[in-house]
Order: sequence, then structure tokens, then C-alpha cells
Amino acid sequence: MIELAHVSRVVGGRTIVADVSLRVAAGTILTVVGTSGSGKTTLLRLINRLVEPSAGTIRVAGRDVRTVPPHALRRGIGYAIQGHGLFPHRTVAENIGAVPKLLGWERARIAARVDELLTLFRLDPALYRDRLPAALSGGEQQRIGVARALAAEPPILLMDEPFGALDPIIRGRAQDDLKAIQQRYGTTIVLVTHDMNEALRLGDRIAVMDGGRLVQEADPTALIGAPATEFVGALLGRGDRAFQLMALRLVDDLVEPGPAPGAPIPAGTSVRDALAESLWSQRPALPVSRDGVILGRVTRARLEAQGAGP
Repeated sequence: MIELAHVSRVVGGRTIVADVSLRVAAGTILTVVGTSGSGKTTLLRLINRLVEPSAGTIRVAGRDVRTVPPHALRRGIGYAIQGHGLFPHRTVAENIGAVPKLLGWERARIAARVDELLTLFRLDPALYRDRLPAALSGGEQQRIGVARALAAEPPILLMDEPFGALDPIIRGRAQDDLKAIQQRYGTTIVLVTHDMNEALRLGDRIAVMDGGRLVQEADPTALIGAPATEFVGALLGRGDRAFQLMALRLVDDLVEPGPAPGAPIPAGTSVRDALAESLWSQRPALPVSRDGVILGRVTRARLEAQGAGP
């Protein structure tokens, strides 16, 4: 869906992005992570031509973006930023419906899309569509900002630190919402973050930027198992890597026959969460269920073994 080939951006003799090449498959999430000044936001803005490359080629759905007028290109690309950027004097419904209105959608279609997105973000349309942004919490404003970016059903969504200002609990829920919506619509997402845990949680692939260069691009398990540079290893955190791997793995493949006491855990539980439950409840084994049916058990010993190095 998106391809960058030897893309650079130089401003005033300073290289912001240096010779970056990568591909983003349709219907996947690429998270771009790095420290401040690493070039990750500029990389994002190059895709929808908010800034222009000094060298290289960017293609979206096979077309060189330089052959498409910027306004036409952006109609097919949603854009969500930290701080949401909502119009303060427009209602929630007017904010979400802004781009569809510009595209000439009929009122009934816009209203239906507004209610659909509010429902997907677990916000009751009857309670929220006529509110102004000032009447919303920070988390609600951020979710409306993402809903607005998705309103015109773009095949691509670019997100720049969309959840950075949210507290951890609200942030986790917003991440879950995004993942569910992406899977429902098959949207291709490029999400910039400085938070490696967020990158691992959301990304099908992760691109690590350092000093304007792409130093590694891999799936989460490969990235954790084999950091390409000391910088990537430092971002991951040496002491955290075992727990990061455990958060990516599910208990499904660790179930064995046999009974275990207490309430079951779902088969889709991460190894990390299952181990936490085992330790917290002081149970050496946990029953595992799917759709209300007990599949077997998972033992603490098998859970702990998943934290070993690859």
C-alpha cells in the first residue's frame, strides 16, 4: 500500500530523513518508533506530502505521490495527531462529518457514519453527537479525533503520537479500540510513537528510526529477539525484553491436559498476563477456556519458560 524508496529530507543543510526505504503491506499496522528528533514525524508527513522529499520516491497504492495533487492524495489518507485538533466550536458530529461533507456525501450517509464510528469507539451517539469538544474528557477528544480521521473511509491512516497525552488506562483502551477498528476495516496504518511498548502492542511491523535513518524494520518478535543495534536494544530495555516477548505470546499453544483449580483464563490471554494471574492467585496451574469450554490447563513452569531468550 505504501512504498518508500531511498527517501531523504534535507532542510538548510541538515538531514532530517536519510535514505529510508521500506514497504507497508495493505491492511497492516506499521509503528515507527524513535527518540525526539529521529525523523519519525517527518517520515510520516512525507507520505501525505505535508512536506516534500529532497530525494527518493514515495508510492501509495502503486502511484508516485508526486503525480497526485496534494489535496486529492489526502482525501484517501486519514491523519490523526496528538492533541486531536478538533474544531472547538463544532459539535462532535460536525467534527467527524467534516471531511465527508467536503467530499459531497449526503446528510443521511454522514449521520449514519457518525453514529457508526461513535458506537465503535464505545461512545453513545445520542449522548455525544451534539456535544462540543470542551465538554469531553481528554480521552474522549482523542477518540473523536481518530474517528474524524476515519470518517471518509480512507484506506490509509497516518497517526502521529495519537495517544501520547493520555493516562495509561485510557491509553490502553484507545489502543484496543484502534486495533479492533483496524481489523474490522482493514485500514493500513502508519503510527508514530516514542513508546516502544505501544509500538510492540500495535505494530504488525516496527520501524526504528535513529538520527534520521531507518536502523531496523521487523516484526515484534524478531525485533525483541535480535535488536540490530545497541540503540534498538536500549529502546527495548534489556531487563524488559523477556516480559515484552511474553506479552506477545498467547497461552493457546501452551495448554496441556489436566485439571487446575479456580476460575479459568481465556485462551487468548497473553503469557505475561497469565503468569501474573498465576503469581497473584498463588496457583501453580490455571484452567484455560474458549467460549466457555475448558480446554485444559497451563502451568506456571511453562509460562515462565516463555521468558527465556530466543
